Amino acid sequence: MDIKRCCWVTICLVLLVALDATSQDGYPRIFPEQRTLQIRSPDSLPKYDIYTESYSQFAPETVLKSTRNRIITGESETVQPRLLSLDEAIQIALEKSEVVRVLGGLAAANSGRTIYDAAISNTAIDVSQAAFDPAFFFNNTFSKTETPTAVQLPGGFGTSQIVGRRADGYNMGVGLTKESVYGTTGSLSMNTVKNMFRPGFVALDPAVNSTLEVGLTQPLLRGADPEANLASVVIARINTERSYFQYKNSVQNLVRGVVEAYWNLVFARVDVWVRDQQYKRANFDLQRIKGRVNRELDNKATEAQSQVAFLNFKSNLITAKATQLQRESALRNLLGLPPEDGLEIVPTSTLGTEQLPIKWQELLVMAETYRPDIVELKLVIEADSQTLVQNLNQALPSMDAVAQYRWNGLAGEMPNTTNLSTRFGQFTDWSLGVNFSVPLGLRQSRAGVRQAQLIIARDKANLRQGLHAVVHELASNVRTLDQNYYLYEVFKESREAALFNLERQIKDFENGRSIYLNVLLAITDWGNAVSNEASTLTQYNISLAELERITGTILESHGVRFVEERFGAVGPVGSWSEPIFYPYSNPSTPNDPRYPDSGLKAESQFNLEEIGESSLRRR
Repeated sequence: MDIKRCCWVTICLVLLVALDATSQDGYPRIFPEQRTLQIRSPDSLPKYDIYTESYSQFAPETVLKSTRNRIITGESETVQPRLLSLDEAIQIALEKSEVVRVLGGLAAANSGRTIYDAAISNTAIDVSQAAFDPAFFFNNTFSKTETPTAVQLPGGFGTSQIVGRRADGYNMGVGLTKESVYGTTGSLSMNTVKNMFRPGFVALDPAVNSTLEVGLTQPLLRGADPEANLASVVIARINTERSYFQYKNSVQNLVRGVVEAYWNLVFARVDVWVRDQQYKRANFDLQRIKGRVNRELDNKATEAQSQVAFLNFKSNLITAKATQLQRESALRNLLGLPPEDGLEIVPTSTLGTEQLPIKWQELLVMAETYRPDIVELKLVIEADSQTLVQNLNQALPSMDAVAQYRWNGLAGEMPNTTNLSTRFGQFTDWSLGVNFSVPLGLRQSRAGVRQAQLIIARDKANLRQGLHAVVHELASNVRTLDQNYYLYEVFKESREAALFNLERQIKDFENGRSIYLNVLLAITDWGNAVSNEASTLTQYNISLAELERITGTILESHGVRFVEERFGAVGPVGSWSEPIFYPYSNPSTPNDPRYPDSGLKAESQFNLEEIGESSLRRR
């Protein structure tokens, strides 16, 4: 091919590349430098199920626009209650915990953990173990080689001729390699090469060369320790355990959050009832005082005072009702329910009123043994130890014993068309030796050992700090438990005294023996006493759940146990098996009952009797 033809071929190739630079789908075949931002419009992205009927059918309940707050708006509509026990709430939260949510104030947030994390981490074990799987290879190649050569013609004067010799070849290689946990690498391979030459005469045409080879390499220092060779597998298993305990920790926070949100809703409903009673009483007194002023039995100052008290109690009721809606919304968020479904969640489980005996030493042992984040810190140290084993092994010189044995064969067709071949084992090769190498000073590997040792020291310090923090967290929780329980007993007595005082103040005011200000103070004191009684008992029960979380036993105490399939993945058959989608293929079963379901509104536990005029007269 002359230079002119080469130029034309080059021009054609350039034109072909230019024409194909951009395909029909708009993506370039040859990518230029990226100097601009290519941002798609958000409405072009896929739509997801936030638009489903369960989320969009009902607008959120508010204080002013609600079918539930007949107290404020005077509306006559009623809402269907949804009676919900705490055990059922925990069950719903677990069923909808594909992504685990945790409570944060009046909202639920993503914990960053899902039921798939441990299964994803578990696949790393197979990745590490794959290093010890046998590897099979098979290579099959056909080739043709024809190179032009210029030769001078005999008897000519400066004339030459271009000739070419063609060689057709076939190469087939097949073999198997395997590495053991002791670092031994074994190989078995067979290779066949067939060559045919045209034109010309050779001793064998076609000629077939074949070899059968066995090889073995055994490390004697670096790479010979099975513990070091298996360290990556052990680390992968430890990381799977860590992922599991991280998930378990988030589920513990979920259960604890459900308990807190549930009891907070109970208190919010009690508080709404209390503020409603104050509102009703203040409204009753305001109307009566207005009548007394009209009959000139009282003065405008008392009416103004009762008017201010009525509006204050009304604002307190609005705030309490709004808090109830927010508490219910937080519980719905944790349970994976829509913000509104036309039903009002009505708790039916009662708060515990028995004081828990504290056994300090047992609490410390449980926290050190079962708390997931402490278990994770221990696993981190185990993984660090495996890394140290690897680095210590890498700090050794490299010395490998190698052995190889090969059987060589040759077969082909002679020019007289007779076949000729060697006998098996007639021609053999073998080699045996030891290879040694070491970096002078071993600086890099020794630095790796020091780094691994320092990491272990650091993580042990983190473990000690974690245990130190747990002890203080336990101590703080024990103090809070006692505080809330004794405050509950105090406010329980205070409520009875406040109710007696309220009745007396109302009677004294009605009989002209007292001013209305004393009645307002009595109403406020009574309401605060009832609210404080419910609040402290609620906080006591929340602290009990917090104690179980701190000791790492909240799931066991609620009968929540993990099933392996909840974190599983499709087995080795992979895409050839029946599709399995976790967790839906293995839904959770009901947890053990922990909280009694009274079948009544949970707030009825506080004996909520109205303080209206009729009830006072009955007393």
